[in-house]
Amino acid sequence: MRLLDSLKKEFILPDMEFSEKHQVLEALVEPLTKISGTTREELMRVLLERERLGSTGIGGGIAIPHGKLNAIDNLLLTFGRSRKGIDFDAMDGRPTHIFFMLITPEGFTGLHLKILARISRLLKDGSFKERLMAAATRDDLYQVIESEDSEF
Repeated sequence: MRLLDSLKKEFILPDMEFSEKHQVLEALVEPLTKISGTTREELMRVLLERERLGSTGIGGGIAIPHGKLNAIDNLLLTFGRSRKGIDFDAMDGRPTHIFFMLITPEGFTGLHLKILARISRLLKDGSFKERLMAAATRDDLYQVIESEDSEF
C-alpha cells in the first residue's frame, strides 16, 4: 500500500492560515466528510479524544493527528501545510507547519501503526520536509509526496 492510495490530491491543503489546533483539525477533516460515511462531528470527536491523551504535534514542525473509528470502512488520510506555523501544542513548543491526519477503522490497528511509522520515517528526512515547505501548489505537494511514496 502507498500513502497516495488514500491521500487524494483534493485532500491536500497547501495554505492553512489558522491560529488554533481545533481549526487545523476541522480543516483536515472537511474534505473527508463527503467520502467517510460518517459526520464531521464524529471524525472530530475521535481526533480530539486522541489529542486529550497528548498532543500529536511531535516537534520539528510536524503533527500527525490520528485516531480510529468504527463507523468507517477505509483508511482516511489528509495533508496540510502552514508556512507561518500554527501552535499545535507540539512537544518542542515550536510552531507546526506540516500535518498528516490519519483515521483508520477500529480493527485496522496493524495498518494504522504501519502508516504512522511510514509517515514518521518520511518526515525524518530533512530534504523531504524542505521540499514540502518549498512546494508552491497542491500539485507540487502531491508530486513531492509521490516522489517518496513507495509500497510498505
